[in-house]
Amino acid sequence: MNPNGCKKIVIAIFLCLLCNLALQAQTTVYNKRLADSLGADDYGMKMYVLVMLKTGPAKIADKVKTDSLFGGHLKNIKRLASIGKLVVAGPLQKNDEHYEGIFILNTKTKEEAKALLDTDPAVHAGLLEPVLYGWYGSAALPLYLPAVEKVSKKSF
Repeated sequence: MNPNGCKKIVIAIFLCLLCNLALQAQTTVYNKRLADSLGADDYGMKMYVLVMLKTGPAKIADKVKTDSLFGGHLKNIKRLASIGKLVVAGPLQKNDEHYEGIFILNTKTKEEAKALLDTDPAVHAGLLEPVLYGWYGSAALPLYLPAVEKVSKKSF
C-alpha cells in the first residue's frame, strides 16, 4: 500500500473515532420532564449531602434506653425516606475510624441536612455523630427506592 493510502485510512479511522465520541457524548433517551422533576443539571447530576455517622461521644449504660434510641433512629430513617429526604442509608462494617453508617440526604444545603439529623433520636442523644459533606451524584438516585420493598423479605 502506498503512503498516501495509509494516511487516508488513518485519517478515516480517526474521523470515525471522533464521530463515535461525539455521538456518545449525546444521549438519545433524555427525558426533560423527568430530569426537571429530579432537579438534574445538564449532566443528569445534582448536589446531595453525604453524612458519615461516627460513634458519638455519649455513653449510655442503660441497654433499654440505648435500644429505644436506636429503634427511634430506624423509625426516623423510614420517615425521612418516606418524605423523599433520605435516599441512601446503611451501616458500615466495623472499622478503626469508628464510622457506623452513611446517609445520602436529598438536600441542597448542610443546614437543611443538620435540621433533618436533629430529628434522629440517636444523633440527638449523642450516640451517633454526623459528619457532613456536599456530594455530587446522579439525580436519578432516588428512583431505586420503590424497588427496595420488592427485594426485601424483612423490614427493620
